[in-house]
Amino acid sequence: MTGSRIRITLRKSLIGQKPKTRATVRGLGLRKLHASVEHSDTPDIRGMVHRVRHLVEVEEA
Repeated sequence: MTGSRIRITLRKSLIGQKPKTRATVRGLGLRKLHASVEHSDTPDIRGMVHRVRHLVEVEEA
């Protein structure tokens, strides 16, 4: 996992989502629908992605 990156894209709206879910998406740096961010592939980031997996799309960067 050293040096590998993942691209996370927000694919579904946050409308109607629980506050914790919204906070997790914001913590990943996603603000708008279809916006993408790149993060290092760490267990912390993977845990956040797992929590919001129904809203985001993940790919290797």
